[in-house]
Amino acid sequence: MRDNRPRVLPGDVGDSAVSDLLAYDRQHVWHPYAAATATDPALLVTRCRGVRLTLSDGRELIDAMASWWSAIHGYHHPVLDAVVRERLESMSHVMFGGLTHEPAIGLARRLVDLTPARLQHVFFADSGSVSVEVALKMALQYQRGQGRGAKTRVLALQGGYHGDTLGAMSVCDPVGGMHAMFADTLPQQVFAARPPSGFDADVTAWEGQTRALAEHHADELAAVICEPLLQGAGGMHVYDPRCLHVLRQICDEHDLVLIFDEIATGFGRTGTFFAADRARVDPDIMCVGKALTGGYLTLAATLCSTDVAAGISASDSGVLMHGPTFMGNPLACAVAAASIELLLQGDWAADVRRIHQGLNRGLAAAGGLPDVVDVRAIGAVGVIQLAHPVDVAAATRAAAAHGVWIRPFRDLVYTMPPYVTTDQELATICQAMTAAAAV
Repeated sequence: MRDNRPRVLPGDVGDSAVSDLLAYDRQHVWHPYAAATATDPALLVTRCRGVRLTLSDGRELIDAMASWWSAIHGYHHPVLDAVVRERLESMSHVMFGGLTHEPAIGLARRLVDLTPARLQHVFFADSGSVSVEVALKMALQYQRGQGRGAKTRVLALQGGYHGDTLGAMSVCDPVGGMHAMFADTLPQQVFAARPPSGFDADVTAWEGQTRALAEHHADELAAVICEPLLQGAGGMHVYDPRCLHVLRQICDEHDLVLIFDEIATGFGRTGTFFAADRARVDPDIMCVGKALTGGYLTLAATLCSTDVAAGISASDSGVLMHGPTFMGNPLACAVAAASIELLLQGDWAADVRRIHQGLNRGLAAAGGLPDVVDVRAIGAVGVIQLAHPVDVAAATRAAAAHGVWIRPFRDLVYTMPPYVTTDQELATICQAMTAAAAV
């Protein structure tokens, strides 16, 4: 039988193949948060270098998204490329059940050293969503091991987002989030109000309401989960570190497990290495992912305290009931360790401060646009919030016309650029975002 499928070759794609590739993509390839029958063509990327994406038509776009917040060092970094090539020579993958290897051990050691002190045990997962699933299972098994089997629900924050798998969806915002249509089929969790916006907000009323809610449900709650300081896909909502102290106290008072989802906030994005560092609050469980590998390979991790680990060991099964096939993949672990070393050896904090200052300067003019209700930045995150949902297609085209790739959502035009973005590139990003917000 003749094979008419389009062939994709490394590097540039010839002009004659582009239309066939894009046609096949529209007919058969399902993209995230899109209909299978979507007719809007995706942009065909042929190579990535530094902070730039090269398209099949020859255009170059600055990637203001860092590939959904993960490519913090940019693309084709010589150190990270070399680590992957070197690791391929010895081991691309091996099962983690009953076996171990130096890349996983080395990465675990580094994560334990860098995360809050009580986190001493590392479980590797495939993705951020899976790491949240593992965290929830850890909390439930811990409570069972403590003889508190009735504690099966989780207190989450309205406006939160923790992933697209079923358990993770259950702790996402049940009304305004992306998974409201599944609300009746998910585990029914308990939701506290979203914390007030800003680092100088009055949190007194929120604290009282949240404490009362936790007290009311204390006998059935197993854990509290939150994205510390910055709720990402739930609306780029920034809130006061004092709220994390409140959640820590609630957990201590009611024998609950505190889970920090640092998948978006970790590895410097909000200005400290982890958001927990700014708040000076230690969780019992922490999820990390996205920037963990510098955008090279999918990998996440769930870290927990020795108390949580011991509680799980005392539960019915005696073991954590989870085991991904590609858990602890050597390639991913090796490049993750190298990515972390690049951060530590460089001046990531200065880069994040520089980007933060550039975002404040560059986005200031957007505050005067008629449909803009807020402009804000935290660390290397810049946001323009509109009074209405973004016309994603029009906003994307407007930014691309300025040489920038963005992916707006809801009522937000935002950026989380690579830390290696230059001042000039950042200024271009801000101009493109302002143009996108104006369409």
